[in-house]
Amino acid sequence: MRMKSLLTLFGLVVMAACTSVERAALPKPEVLAGNTWSQSAKPPGQVVDHRPWTAFLARHVRPDAEGVNRVAYAKVSSRDREGLDRYLAALQRVQTDRLTRDQQLAYWINLYNALTIDVVLDAYPVVSIRDITDSPLPVGPWNQPVARVSGQTLTLNDIEHRIIRPIFDEPRIHYALNCAAAGCPNLMARAWTAQKLEADLAAAEYAYVHDPRGLRFDEQGRLVVSKIYAWFREDFADTPEGVLDYLRSVAGPELEKQLAATRRISGYDYDWSLNDQAQRVQ
Repeated sequence: MRMKSLLTLFGLVVMAACTSVERAALPKPEVLAGNTWSQSAKPPGQVVDHRPWTAFLARHVRPDAEGVNRVAYAKVSSRDREGLDRYLAALQRVQTDRLTRDQQLAYWINLYNALTIDVVLDAYPVVSIRDITDSPLPVGPWNQPVARVSGQTLTLNDIEHRIIRPIFDEPRIHYALNCAAAGCPNLMARAWTAQKLEADLAAAEYAYVHDPRGLRFDEQGRLVVSKIYAWFREDFADTPEGVLDYLRSVAGPELEKQLAATRRISGYDYDWSLNDQAQRVQ
């Protein structure tokens, strides 16, 4: 029993060290130069048609028995793929400074998620999105050019770390952006819209915090949380203790009691396997 506890502790230490390295490698949230990304319009702004994205998601996204929304990548027809391509082309023609701030955030979330699906479909079948890379290392596709908006070529990292994070200063975007991993917060089965933005962000936040992907207690009663809270800690709080306070603030009554008795975060975890329906069946 003592040996098992020591091995578990060693595993947590190694995991924490790896998480620190991953955190250091992430881009800092700095506004992308060369454009007016932070400029927005007054209401009513401009309507962007996200219905094609909702239709795609409704056909191909289903929750598994554990509540993980999975994508039927293998069942995406050529017709659906063409529809996705048209939607992405339409988004890239949008002049973002004509959108209200809420319209912009919904736009960028939908663009990021749709581009991620498109990248996976281009490479499918794959075990993990991190395998989609030109590098011998599993670094993923996040630095590859994937879109052109307002005359500027963008990567997925540009959209997340150089537009969304620094401009909107909204920690809950981490529950909205989906990186095609099973450990990620769910890919919503409909498009994000300005009208439902606040309600959907709150619902996604609550759902992830109350899901084992977000946080869980191991066999020894230690708190293990998603690596999201380490990678993007400064978006949630200044310190790990602050992250714990944040989680308490989101938790429902039962979980809040458990967290109230918890002094610290003991480990971090994340499942990088593809959020693929076919992989779940195998």
